[in-house]
Amino acid sequence: MVVSGETLYHIGLRRSEGAAYCLLTGDPGRVETVAQYLEDPRFVAQNREYVTWEGRLEEERVLVVSHGIGGPSTAICVEELVQCGAQVLIRIGTCGGMHLEVRGGDLVVASAAIRMEGLSREYLPVEFPAVADFEVTAALAQAGKAAGIPCHVGVVQCKDSFYGQHDPDSMPIAEQLKGRWAAWLKGGCLASEMESAALFIVSAVRGVRAGCVLQAIWNQERVQAGLPDTRCPSPEAAARTAVQALAALIRQDREKKK
Repeated sequence: MVVSGETLYHIGLRRSEGAAYCLLTGDPGRVETVAQYLEDPRFVAQNREYVTWEGRLEEERVLVVSHGIGGPSTAICVEELVQCGAQVLIRIGTCGGMHLEVRGGDLVVASAAIRMEGLSREYLPVEFPAVADFEVTAALAQAGKAAGIPCHVGVVQCKDSFYGQHDPDSMPIAEQLKGRWAAWLKGGCLASEMESAALFIVSAVRGVRAGCVLQAIWNQERVQAGLPDTRCPSPEAAARTAVQALAALIRQDREKKK
């Protein structure tokens, strides 16, 4: 490994502070909120965009860590958590709906991600799919369906440029961006976000399990189609879903060891 010291360079955790089970969220400001769903939550460390809290779930120590925006910072987070002993990582995030069935506030469990970003190509050729772990995805889907709000399971689009999506006409490659967007829609893509491909590809390369549950902020395609939509600024339901799914995975892992 590149990092050989006791304290990991970017996330600021000592190797002894790692945990097998980790919940990830992009915004450092959400870490404490997510940690409150665990028993005995407490602050652990902070460096750059990486804030870490810990708590207990099903008698297991769990870390809640922010990974920042985009693939590069997410990959660093995953790499260093794996060096600390992480085995299961679940991303809790937000997304923009694409499929017309996805309304603002709905849950989206990403079973795979379109690799329309650059980070993952420095790990594996683009032909290698960015796929979530099946057991983690199944646990998230089951918890999502019990959440009392619509939960969609399927492919999401992962990008690098936020404004390339939201203002494509201002970009020199506007026609290319819009053409690809139309293709993703025709393929049934559920939503758009910025970190899942990095999470899935780095986890695959490092041999750990990863999943991703998102909450749609809104759906620009529904708005353009003249359909009703709502705005949902907080991924609270996604956080609850991730915690319930992780609890189920911990119990499953414990049964496997018997």
